[in-house]
Amino acid sequence: MIVWVNGAFGAGKSSVARELIDLIPNSTLYDPELVGAGLRQLLPQKRLAEVTDFQELPIWRRLVVDTAAALLAEVPGVLVVPMTLLRQEYRDEIFGGLASRRIPVHHVLLAPEETILRARIAERVEDPDDPEHSERVRQWAYQHIEPYRAALGWLTRDAHLVDSGALTPYATAQRIAEAVGDGTATPCEIVQTPEPTAETVAAGVLLFDEHDRVLLVDPTYKPGWEFPGGVVESGEAPAQAGIREVFEEIGIHLDRVPKLLVVDWEAPDPPGFGGLRLLFDGGLLTGADARRLLLPGSELRGWRFVTEEEAADLLPPTRFERLRWALRARERSAVLNLEAGVPVG
Repeated sequence: MIVWVNGAFGAGKSSVARELIDLIPNSTLYDPELVGAGLRQLLPQKRLAEVTDFQELPIWRRLVVDTAAALLAEVPGVLVVPMTLLRQEYRDEIFGGLASRRIPVHHVLLAPEETILRARIAERVEDPDDPEHSERVRQWAYQHIEPYRAALGWLTRDAHLVDSGALTPYATAQRIAEAVGDGTATPCEIVQTPEPTAETVAAGVLLFDEHDRVLLVDPTYKPGWEFPGGVVESGEAPAQAGIREVFEEIGIHLDRVPKLLVVDWEAPDPPGFGGLRLLFDGGLLTGADARRLLLPGSELRGWRFVTEEEAADLLPPTRFERLRWALRARERSAVLNLEAGVPVG
């Protein structure tokens, strides 16, 4: 199990986490900052210069998950993780990766008033012997208050809030330990999708509204939006897998077999294995049908109909290329064969 202590830079996460490991039995402190520090030593300066924060590095997000799993295998119990996560897509990737390893996450947000947060940052001394370094850290923390404020919309829906403004680190840790112990801070509801161990076949279904916009859904367990669909099970026909996934994900039963639009070969990209990705045309989803649409909270948090241009801002590049060619195939009443999102043959 993981207790992830989130909050703005300067909210006191590390101090609270150090107190928390004394209050939760069999707990170990795990600071992903150490993973970032290691990458600063391992990666070429040219690669590091391409990002402003190590959280932007895909390798950091993968290693955070892998290291957590390895730590829990070595020292079973609870990991207390003090780490700011302000980008929802990073939360989805990391928490989804932990869920795929059957590691539940209790997400807690330290949420003092902004005036208190600013006062704490002003008092922060990183290194008594290097006042310039301390000032740089304070300015860096101030600069992240606005991104934190912007992230509060999804954070307050996802995490258990603890107003730590008037509390000491120990009192805050007590609140967290009690909330985790009595079930007030419940584990994040994320579908536990096992990580593939070999190439997979996946079937997605495109559904359209009266304005020819396509339906996208927002998964809780991976970054970026997606089409309704999922992995084809052993012995299952791909089109039937698409029908099954649409019903399981959004509660809509397709009354006809969807038409194939594209077959796309996705190259292996470690740690992913790649495989075949099929997109089908599921036809029109009327307004009345859309109003009956249901989302499983552990898997999907939202849905919307979008134009092709809007989809470009929501889908990861590989999925958008797949959608773009699927729409062209639909216009031409054809089936396209793709390799890594590019038509061949």
